[in-house]
Amino acid sequence: MSDEVGATTVLLVGALLLRLTLEGTYARYVKAGMYPWLLVAGFALAVLGLFGVIRALAARKPLAHDPALAHDPALAHDAGLAHDHHHQHSESPRGTSAAYAALRSERAGWLLLAPVIALLLVTPPALGSFGVDRSTVVDVTSDGQTFAALPAGRTVPMTLLEFDQRAADHDGASFGTTQVELTGFVARTPDGDGFRLARYQIQCCAADAVAAVVRVVGASGDPPARDQWVTVTGTFHGSPGEIPELLATSLSIVGTPGDPYE
Repeated sequence: MSDEVGATTVLLVGALLLRLTLEGTYARYVKAGMYPWLLVAGFALAVLGLFGVIRALAARKPLAHDPALAHDPALAHDAGLAHDHHHQHSESPRGTSAAYAALRSERAGWLLLAPVIALLLVTPPALGSFGVDRSTVVDVTSDGQTFAALPAGRTVPMTLLEFDQRAADHDGASFGTTQVELTGFVARTPDGDGFRLARYQIQCCAADAVAAVVRVVGASGDPPARDQWVTVTGTFHGSPGEIPELLATSLSIVGTPGDPYE
């Protein structure tokens, strides 16, 4: 790989990090708390890459800029003929010339920029319903943990993971009759009498994501579209299967949150 290719790659990777960080779309791939580190890394890579590109271009001086050749046209002409002669040999069918091999290597190196440029032009979406049934799902057990009872008389916002954990604790005794509010995306519709609501949990990045899943039942009308984000209010309806159920009293369509993970 030539110096130009290497430096350009570093520059574009830095620009990509800066774009994802400043636009906030980085939260689709890593935890939101990594913002300052990504910003610093993107800036550092962009500066190093730009410096490398400038240095590589400055090292490439055409023959016409050579002081010795500039004062001797005959010598410049002979040097040009020698360069053309060498170029013709380097393109011979044998392909054994070191210069020809280096040229092919440089051209191949530029192909490494294709995926980086693609990411600069098109930002992939966050994880959605496609991976819920094809990846690990949170396996929740009570593990002897006991949750305090939810306060009565008001609606309690809650993550899907906590809902699953409370459902596994003494068959959901801590819910009582208190309404809870869950926000997630539709992972499967229809699913029996309702639809599946899911949201991913990540420890570091999207590569280690696992989904917490709740079945929503009792919602009026047709179920929302797959991958649509919704906020559902309702009460715990038991766990007749592996997935706990929420009996919906209201449902509203919402936009994708800035941080799609819990």
